[in-house]
Amino acid sequence: MNAPQHPTAGASDGPRPPDRGDQSPDRNRWRALAVCLVGSCMVLLDVSIVNVALRSITEGLDASGSQIQWVLSGYALAFGLLLVPAGRLGDVLGRRRMFLIGVAAFTAASALCGAAQSAIWLVLARLVQGFAGGMITPQVSALIQQMFPGKERARAFGLLGSVIGVSTAIGPLIGGLLIQAFGDTNGWRWVFFVNLPIGLAILPIARRLLPRHPSEARRGRQSYDPVGVVLLGVTVVVLLLPFVQEQQWTGSAKWWLVPAAAALGVGFVLWERRYRAGGREPLVDLGLYKVRSFSFGSGMITAYFAGFTPLFFVLTLLLQFGLGYSALLAGVTTAPFAIASGVMAAVAGRFVFRFGRPLVAIGLTLVLIGDLGIILAVHLADSSPSTGWWLVAPLVVAGLGSGMVISPNQSLTLSQVPVERGGTAGGLIQVGQRVGAAVGIAAVGSMFYARVDDTRGDYAAALQVGLFIGIGFVVLALVIALIDILVDRRHRTDPSEPERSADHAPAPAD
Repeated sequence: MNAPQHPTAGASDGPRPPDRGDQSPDRNRWRALAVCLVGSCMVLLDVSIVNVALRSITEGLDASGSQIQWVLSGYALAFGLLLVPAGRLGDVLGRRRMFLIGVAAFTAASALCGAAQSAIWLVLARLVQGFAGGMITPQVSALIQQMFPGKERARAFGLLGSVIGVSTAIGPLIGGLLIQAFGDTNGWRWVFFVNLPIGLAILPIARRLLPRHPSEARRGRQSYDPVGVVLLGVTVVVLLLPFVQEQQWTGSAKWWLVPAAAALGVGFVLWERRYRAGGREPLVDLGLYKVRSFSFGSGMITAYFAGFTPLFFVLTLLLQFGLGYSALLAGVTTAPFAIASGVMAAVAGRFVFRFGRPLVAIGLTLVLIGDLGIILAVHLADSSPSTGWWLVAPLVVAGLGSGMVISPNQSLTLSQVPVERGGTAGGLIQVGQRVGAAVGIAAVGSMFYARVDDTRGDYAAALQVGLFIGIGFVVLALVIALIDILVDRRHRTDPSEPERSADHAPAPAD
């Protein structure tokens, strides 16, 4: 079935799921999806699992505070740097090939991390691990677009959303179990070694099940845009650096990097336009941002990750440093969020094209209610040992809401993106998520630590103040979602309204 050649900027997000994709009756598609999800889980788990291992790493390697910060921020910087270039390479060279290279590199880097004999060794290995993770992630969303049509694609993204939610929240639990099992001094090593059997197991299965690139015949005409790769990479690093180093890099000089990143971003856009004008294919198809579902969805998820990610950062600090919870008990406390988010993401994926963006707005509202409930629960518990029990109900509510946000938004955001642009588009969404997470953790973290200092160690009061900053970002995400809904309804009630991007947007996934 062929779709119109140009999507409109105001095209409805709701009732028209895309149909393009690998529609052959391949029974291995769902097995291939399982492989992709395991690879994605392995990468995402390493974002949160390390948080509860920081004390163990400090003791085991006698690491300084700045070195510990680079264990976290080095991974984030390397991860964000490679997302879009790796997505582009997947579009050109094949997602299967890039996925295999990424998993192999991630597995090897995990072995190097676990075997580290010094803090510098660990930081360098984490950089390699971040690069490898950035290679894997955009291939997963692009492979889902390639393998699944229409409603099946929404179900697949629903399962991916489950993995994202569960991996983020359950990492501290797994990390706590490993540290308790292997001891504080060397338990952190198994936080990395746990990736080895996973990576070695999925490599041969992925090689056999994942589909090859669908457009090999066109590869000769594809270009790699090396200048664009460098410009975008430098822009991402310069933008992220002051946020991920907010606590360690004192003074205000670091914030000059933000306008510098903006200038680099303008230079990148001008270069991409010039590159396309020369008859070559740029790194990023800027026409993607003229598709309303993509531009609104990307902006919304960036704001959401700025409010969502800091929750577990400050909650872990409260539980471990403020209340004296062990790493394992802190992980158990956050598990209700993971369970609720995983279940709801799988369910919401089945209904996203029936309800469209309003489903996401309802989810954001539930997240706001859950966050406010967490603040109230911490206040009522008054730093008692039973605080974890007070947190169960609001964490479940927030988890249900998050499950209605991440995977449905992914489906809606990519619904009008051509399959051959899936890797690049997925990489752009992930860059937005990483930038949002870095900005959110920096903003919430700085407020949290300032409050801890002012109150001489009152972590409960610090969490309440910090979470209000996170709530502000979630409110921003909700506003973007509501604007998208209003624009969509206005377009449907007034079909004669001019279609502002019809002449420039990329061809839709039909």
